[in-house]
Amino acid sequence: MNFRRTARFERAYAKLTAAQAARVIEAIDRFANDPAHPSLRVKRMQGTANIWEARASDSLRFTFERDGDVVVLRNVGAHDPTLRRP
Repeated sequence: MNFRRTARFERAYAKLTAAQAARVIEAIDRFANDPAHPSLRVKRMQGTANIWEARASDSLRFTFERDGDVVVLRNVGAHDPTLRRP
């Protein structure tokens, strides 16, 4: 699985604490190995055709979309702000 990060994802990731960043990397690694892993709780975002969200922790989410064989990481951060701007 290939990943690409948007500029928004890069900016949001840079604002995370070291502990949050480690949780995100762990979740992305888990996603790469098993996109259906139950701890990720991957689901399509309501009102979108191809944007998905996944859980890195209880309060930390990342959003993505698939473009062929590439997963485009769109946004990352706290639950509500991240899901308002996927």
